[in-house]
Amino acid sequence: MPAYIIARFTIHDRESYDRYDAAFMPVFAKFNGKLLSVDEKPTVLEGEFNYTRSVLIEFPDKASAKAWMTSPEYREIARHRIAASEGQVIMVDGLPPAA
Repeated sequence: MPAYIIARFTIHDRESYDRYDAAFMPVFAKFNGKLLSVDEKPTVLEGEFNYTRSVLIEFPDKASAKAWMTSPEYREIARHRIAASEGQVIMVDGLPPAA
């Protein structure tokens, strides 16, 4: 069953965050994920959205998502994101394939 990472961040140090961005895809490519959306101006349909970036990522399963998130390669670059932004990251289950 697919798993999705949903993240939203408020970036307060663009230069440091850009270091994370520059290193992201080479690391991400090793883990069978799909980057579905990166949006710095999402359309808010309901409620408040006080973040400067939203991200949606799909993985084949939770194990793949966790392997990426906890890998030494990702943790090394994530330090730039963590230092440069405040945010939330969650993982949700996808729906099973239709029978």
